[in-house]
Amino acid sequence: MYARVIVDISNDAVDRVFDYVALPDTMVGMRVRVPFANRTVLGYVISLSEETSVDKTKIKSIIANLESVPKIKPEILDLSMFLARHFFLRLSDCIKLVLPSCVRLDTEREQTEYVLSTTYDTDTAINIIGKRAKSQLSAFLFVSEQGEVKFSTALEHFGRSSINALVEKGILLKTPVRKRRMPSVDDTPFEKKTLTPLQESAVNTIDGKDETFLLQGVTGSGKTEVYMSVIDRALSRGQTAIMLVPEISLTPQMMQRFNSRFPGQVAVLHSGLSEGERFDEWDRIFSGEARVVLGARSAIFAPLEHLGVIIIDEEHDSSYVSESNPRFDTLDVAEFRARYHRCPLILGSATPSIKSYKLAQDRKYHLVRLPERINGLEMPKLEIVDMLNEVLDGNTSTYSRKLLSKLDECIQNKKQAILFINRRGFASFVMCRECGHRVKCDDCEVSLVYHKEDNELKCHFCGKRYRSLTNCPNCHSTNIKYGALGTERVCEDLKQMFPDVPIFRMDNDTTRGKNGHKNILEQFSKTTPSILVGTQMIAKGHDYPNVAFVGILDADVSLYNSDYKANERTFQLVTQVAGRAGRKNNDGYVVLQTYAPKHYVYRFASNYDYESFFDKENNLRQATAFPPYSNIIRILVSSESDHRAKEVTKKLYDEALKLKEKHGHKIFFLQAMPSPVKRIQTKYRYQILTRCEPDDKITCDFYAISDIIEKDVSIFVEVNPNNLR
Repeated sequence: MYARVIVDISNDAVDRVFDYVALPDTMVGMRVRVPFANRTVLGYVISLSEETSVDKTKIKSIIANLESVPKIKPEILDLSMFLARHFFLRLSDCIKLVLPSCVRLDTEREQTEYVLSTTYDTDTAINIIGKRAKSQLSAFLFVSEQGEVKFSTALEHFGRSSINALVEKGILLKTPVRKRRMPSVDDTPFEKKTLTPLQESAVNTIDGKDETFLLQGVTGSGKTEVYMSVIDRALSRGQTAIMLVPEISLTPQMMQRFNSRFPGQVAVLHSGLSEGERFDEWDRIFSGEARVVLGARSAIFAPLEHLGVIIIDEEHDSSYVSESNPRFDTLDVAEFRARYHRCPLILGSATPSIKSYKLAQDRKYHLVRLPERINGLEMPKLEIVDMLNEVLDGNTSTYSRKLLSKLDECIQNKKQAILFINRRGFASFVMCRECGHRVKCDDCEVSLVYHKEDNELKCHFCGKRYRSLTNCPNCHSTNIKYGALGTERVCEDLKQMFPDVPIFRMDNDTTRGKNGHKNILEQFSKTTPSILVGTQMIAKGHDYPNVAFVGILDADVSLYNSDYKANERTFQLVTQVAGRAGRKNNDGYVVLQTYAPKHYVYRFASNYDYESFFDKENNLRQATAFPPYSNIIRILVSSESDHRAKEVTKKLYDEALKLKEKHGHKIFFLQAMPSPVKRIQTKYRYQILTRCEPDDKITCDFYAISDIIEKDVSIFVEVNPNNLR
């Protein structure tokens, strides 16, 4: 028997199948040790065959099978091959994607603890122990009353000698059990809610159907309850479920709800877990102990069997598309798994992506609407404040009078408020007023952000840190200007304005520690009045009934990005963050500050009018031939050598021109240029951009010309990238 093996080496030259002589118990999906080029490497068995086309005298044998049960289940192996074909990735990289490193490399092991239980009835045990051994008697009675006690707990109470004596006499039985390292979860029970007629209709429409559903529900309409009801029905049929959320910050509250609804059946997967926790959660899923998986993007690869539903909450969110190698779109993976299991795929959002809503209009997705908040609550009133008028009236601060008035009213009423600004740090840049010098990162072509709390300048691209400046490094002037404010500066201002009110900050700087998101959100939820300041991680999914006011400090941050999705993203952000207010009573109020108050994005957002926004934006996309009416294909070339990056870009551009000639009018834009951020982490970056008809043949051709090996140069192809920085 011959095993066809993919070796665990990320190199295009060896990204192919190698034949080895199989061991008697070798199975498809196993991890194996194989000889390869005078060394021993990890490999994965992707198939077995009685025949081989390779000279049998040259075929080596597998050295060892690394497990008795294959770690890669048949569906997950098929999924790896699909990823390799669909995204033009190395198969070895795809297998690394579906298997966590702690599982793939055995860097984590099962942890064992011991429990004690009694083997005799009370009278017999007392006779054996003897009345003089008082500590042993106490230990025995303690274990008898509890039924089962951890060995470590017994040692703390009664000492090692007494416990060991009881074990040696056979009175206590010491049994090893698997110790699970599980993420901490708030076990406060969530009340199971009665579905509204609209929710019940949505569940009945979706349940058990082999279709893709777009669940469009306004913020506060009860989409989560629909998700849980569909999952409940799937579990009752012996099936399993995957529930994806875009931000790790959403996971703690969602985990609390799901654990309350499905106790003991939920596993969580996200980047915030320790290696040990990830190993144990993955093993619970693999063994079938956990039947519901909740997590961020990587949870789509959970090795569940008999899937009954896959849910992608906030489906419009850009975090579902991987921007690092290997690059993939979670939606494509979810569609593959849903087809494999013939189960419903639910895409949920209050503000669906233009692409998804267009597919729903074309009846390729089944549109299900929840147009009203539960309990008849109204959407919060959203007032647009023209910051130009504020300046003309003499208010040059960042905070409009209306925002401060409403914020103060909220605090006086003992309610909670959220202030949203999509910039972290204290100031977005540092610049000399005398010579105009702007301080930039040595390794990246970007301005450094000032963080006053640490008194440092930080690069938000590579993470490099620098000492704060007191004078200009160019002309030595002390006349330093600080740029647009971020979350840190907002918190400092609020502490001066409301010295007695607790202020919480939630951004990448404050949530880096373990359980960082969870701790901040728990404190905020229990503190009234209070103010939460944050970036986009606070803009969606959170449900806090005491939030009465939301302030959007600078809505224009995302509006004027040089990106065809800028309007779409701004509408989504505004609508999502506004939806955090007024979820308990009809007392929600939102103030949106902008320098472009008449922009159609704000006009539609102020009325929560998604359909009108979609019609306007969709018409613009169609008229200008932007996605979904075209594909944008980007070839990104990067190297530490500027010359090499340019050289390879020119080489690829010459090949791309041949494709333009081949496909004619189907390719209507093609250009090579430096990337908007020309240098990141010491690597120079150039790009080739094309816009073309949505044609798989064109896409495949661009992948093909980019499938070359160039020394010291990285080449990536992206289709409809989320950003073009």
